[in-house]
Amino acid sequence: MSLCPGWAGPLTVEKPRPNPITAAWPRPRPHGDPTPPEDLSAAVWSLVPALYAPCASRGWCCSGWPRLETPECLSTRPLLGPFLAGRAVGHGGVKELFSSLGVECNVLELDQVDDGAKVQEVLSEITNQKTVPNVFVNKVHVGGCDQTFQAYQSGLLQKLLQEDSAYDYDLIIVGGGSGGLSCAKEAAILGKKVMVLDFVVPSPQGTSWGLGGTCVNVGCIPKKLMHQAALLGQALCDSRKFGWEYNQQVKHNWETMTKAIQNHISSLNWGYRLSLREKAVAYVNSYGEFVEHHKIKATNKKGQETYYTAAQFVIATGERPRYLGIQGDKEYCITSDDLFSLPYCPGKTLVVGASYVALECAGFLAGFGLDVTVMVRSILLRGFDQEMAEKVGSYMEQHGVKFLRKFIPVMIQQLEKGSPGKLKVLAKSTEGTETIEGVYNTVLLAIGRDSCTRKMGLEKIGVKINEKSGKIPVNDVEQTSVPYVYAVGDVSEGKPELTPVAIQSGKLLARRLFGASLEKCDYINVPTTVFTPLEYGCCGLAEEKAIEVYKKENLEIYHTLFWPLEWTVAGRENNTCYAKIICNKLDHDRVIGFHILGPNAGEVTQGFAAAMKCGLTKQLLDDTIGIHPTCGEVFTTLEITKSSGLDITQKGC
Repeated sequence: MSLCPGWAGPLTVEKPRPNPITAAWPRPRPHGDPTPPEDLSAAVWSLVPALYAPCASRGWCCSGWPRLETPECLSTRPLLGPFLAGRAVGHGGVKELFSSLGVECNVLELDQVDDGAKVQEVLSEITNQKTVPNVFVNKVHVGGCDQTFQAYQSGLLQKLLQEDSAYDYDLIIVGGGSGGLSCAKEAAILGKKVMVLDFVVPSPQGTSWGLGGTCVNVGCIPKKLMHQAALLGQALCDSRKFGWEYNQQVKHNWETMTKAIQNHISSLNWGYRLSLREKAVAYVNSYGEFVEHHKIKATNKKGQETYYTAAQFVIATGERPRYLGIQGDKEYCITSDDLFSLPYCPGKTLVVGASYVALECAGFLAGFGLDVTVMVRSILLRGFDQEMAEKVGSYMEQHGVKFLRKFIPVMIQQLEKGSPGKLKVLAKSTEGTETIEGVYNTVLLAIGRDSCTRKMGLEKIGVKINEKSGKIPVNDVEQTSVPYVYAVGDVSEGKPELTPVAIQSGKLLARRLFGASLEKCDYINVPTTVFTPLEYGCCGLAEEKAIEVYKKENLEIYHTLFWPLEWTVAGRENNTCYAKIICNKLDHDRVIGFHILGPNAGEVTQGFAAAMKCGLTKQLLDDTIGIHPTCGEVFTTLEITKSSGLDITQKGC
């Protein structure tokens, strides 16, 4: 951070009335012994509750989040005015700024207290700010000298310094999905007054849902259940080879399945509402829109408006499916928002897109016996390992899913109304002038998702967003460009768009804001699984990314095909399932990429992801005794490298 123009050398430090900060600071120990690290940390952390206490007024100017005051002090009074912890010669004009505004500062000079350097270390860890001074105003961490003057110029500083600093809530979370609910419940457990604003704008087809966000209602949960329904169909086919005899015709009933799945989702919706109620979190089913600093407007489905204020806000609004922007797309197409509660079987379906959502939906629809075509603009599973992606596509193609490569729709026309009706799709090649037409009962769009950030008044309070994607840039503590506003989940720029990531980041954010925690969300080596008919699990780097980062000559890639025992008697394909690990030769053959294509890939990947967190190496895998017969044991016996060029086909299980 650059120093302010106001940096003018030593400041005249008057001797004020006794400072409650320095008065409470740990006294020197006998014989000049330094304060033990645990005592120092405790002293620093004792400031956090006061910083967020509802009775705290006005502001702070400090080198970190904590407020240096003992618990006894906290129970008697708040510390009034800005709090500054810096050096006697290094306030950069901040103290004078507050003085010019008629605001009294509480100052901790780190070069005039014992262990000042260590205190600054702890505080820089907490706030991610290595310079001094560090400013808090009305329970909000403003930042350093530059940010304080910027806040003054924008009017934010004056707003925070208003006499009436009481807010309706300590924390308002906008968005009732996985990340928002996780953060809300944790903050409530830590004793804070919390509100969740959640409102589902109906899809163009009129679909909406209850509390819980995308994962519970129109994502992970119904997707996995429909994937399971398709796997059961395959299991029925396999069962005859295992001696099961049945004469009646077996068919799939879409309505029975969707009713059961929606009943389960409804129970989860109710469970979330009950959990919030038990933790005294206020839940308001209204659309949140910022109107000014620390103030948000909540509009319910009847158009009634209510205003709320809070000291801190968390944006956790997630994403919604993107549309093509062509004639007929919003009128006649559906997305994953609509599919899982569709009241009728979709029939012959065109899936547009090659994302994991597209391939997962195409996979289970084909598993129900439907005629399914996937229209692909460029590559499958962008962002994933492309060797694995092509193997996923190849397996699906072998099992009845048709692929139209290098085409995009340009117009959707309705031929017949109905449940389902008939739609004509006109598409053109991405590589030439060729056009094609097709008739389908349903067109499912899965071409990506857009962040829900553009219509919530973020520009009114200065929260910056990526204009192209709508995502919100955050630092490594999920803080946005406005100090009291945070973002978690899919709206955060550059973070994995996964439910467990949102849950973890939301929970840890609440603990940092309101509890004695410094822990940040670790976004490295996050495992995931694509639930296509043959599941693909991965953790760490794709092969292409590993080569880009570490260079091909520094990598060793071990791989093999394998044949699950369960597939042998059933007569299913050998040499289809595949496993590979990518090792960094410069770091003891550390496993930096894990990939598996096979049954139950999610279950297998989860365990190895924990091992990768612990620093898994090829030698450790070799030293591990496998569980026989399982698919996972293949990783304990990997011998063939890609560089060797040796054959990896298997002759037995």
